[in-house]
Amino acid sequence: MTTVAFEVKGMTCEGCESSVSNAVGQLLGVIKVVASHTADQIDVDFASEPNEEAVRSAVEDAGFDFVGRR
Repeated sequence: MTTVAFEVKGMTCEGCESSVSNAVGQLLGVIKVVASHTADQIDVDFASEPNEEAVRSAVEDAGFDFVGRR
């Protein structure tokens, strides 16, 4: 398992955290997502090789700004 932290802008509440977590959590190979709107960050546990582009797409499709790895 590999954990990667990504910076995500635009989350302002727990509802936003839930939206991002649900979107990224549906990706193939993702085990767990922990989002923090106060830190502008999501921590993603991957079962296999991290796929940053898939995470970017899921975050942006959910309506938030993906900045990149921390």
